[in-house]
Amino acid sequence: MDVAHCYLEGNADAVEFCLHDGYQHVLAASTYTLQEGEQPIRAGSISLFDVNAEKGNLELFHRVDTAGIFEIKWSTVGSNVGPLLAQADADGYLRIYSLEGCSNEEKPRGGFLNEVCGEKISFSMCLFLDWNPAATSISVGLSDGSVSITTLAESKIEKLQEWKAHDFELWTTCFDIHQPQLVYTGSDDCKFSCWDMRDNPSGMVFQNSKVHKMGVCCIAKSPTDPNTILTGSYDEYLRVWDLRCISRPVNETSVCLGGGVWRIKHHPFVSGLVLAACMHNGFAIVKIGDEKPEVVEAYSQHGSLAYGADWQRAKLLPGGSTIVATCSFYDRLLRVWRPKSDFCCI
Repeated sequence: MDVAHCYLEGNADAVEFCLHDGYQHVLAASTYTLQEGEQPIRAGSISLFDVNAEKGNLELFHRVDTAGIFEIKWSTVGSNVGPLLAQADADGYLRIYSLEGCSNEEKPRGGFLNEVCGEKISFSMCLFLDWNPAATSISVGLSDGSVSITTLAESKIEKLQEWKAHDFELWTTCFDIHQPQLVYTGSDDCKFSCWDMRDNPSGMVFQNSKVHKMGVCCIAKSPTDPNTILTGSYDEYLRVWDLRCISRPVNETSVCLGGGVWRIKHHPFVSGLVLAACMHNGFAIVKIGDEKPEVVEAYSQHGSLAYGADWQRAKLLPGGSTIVATCSFYDRLLRVWRPKSDFCCI
């Protein structure tokens, strides 16, 4: 059921609900717009919204212009500091913002992003980022196939190490939340890899180059099962891997979602339930269980490339549903909606 929608100032590519208690009503949405010409400009923005599903409200309260953004991500709750929002952009910068003046009281709400630090970490474009569980390090995927591991200390970004992990664009990187010394990467070269950061440069734990028929777009470790990891690919398949054989994923099951699987997000409360952005085929909610993955709900209210998707971390609504935010690229559309499914019965 649709709750609210709006149009952004640029091409919409990422949405992220804040993870931190007291701020879970805050939704960030980012854009990337290529302004063509003799000297093309990649422009972007971050918009912050107050989401109140019960009242059907999606209220913009802050916007900042940026370089073209490929990914944004709120810091994990494991940190001792307040909410931080990280940005990976087309100019090769990693930027960190703090959320200021955003009261967690009923009124007033609002606030703004204050840039804590920003560092040009590469002459290549920063395509993706992921926080480690303690919110002390960020992994960044680069357009030249490298991955960069950075740390945030005393309001300064420092590069710990960087290595050439893939042959083409590195679209995704993911810390292992159960073994944070491991980081996973996926690329346009169709390879899915794992690296051990206790080595410098990081040593390869495994690399699978035979299963994905097209580029690997996203990777998501299960928050509840240390043996399960998911990958999404341009080849339209969401794959479920078993990691119990550390030398290589030994089992793999998959489901075709009818469009390139650009993003996958685990449900914050319901184990084995994921939200997928499927590019040319809208969005899907998929149940991952002992059997073959199964699509339990599809959402097709967008008219363009389905890129951004996230669950709100607030408590389950009556009926067992959780609020979802999604965005699509060329039509610049941001939607907030409530799935039809009763997750308590899945």
